[in-house]
Amino acid sequence: MGWFEITIGVLVLITSLVIIFFVLGQEGRRSGVNGVISGAADTFMSKKGARDFDSKAKRITKIACIAFLVLVIVANLVALKAFG
Repeated sequence: MGWFEITIGVLVLITSLVIIFFVLGQEGRRSGVNGVISGAADTFMSKKGARDFDSKAKRITKIACIAFLVLVIVANLVALKAFG
């Protein structure tokens, strides 16, 4: 295993951890009566702050998912070249 394969593996691991962190950090969508009741208790400022973080988290999650997909494809191509 060369340095390139190790580097790709480490990058795949890092991007997967970033995806996990930001997906778990995002606020779930509330629905039903519970969402109406608990949503009414939120103030305008807390809603805006949550949306700000959620929008950034969604953007980072999308970028990390694309990077993860590209890295996995590259890792598979490298593996095929090494064994083929």
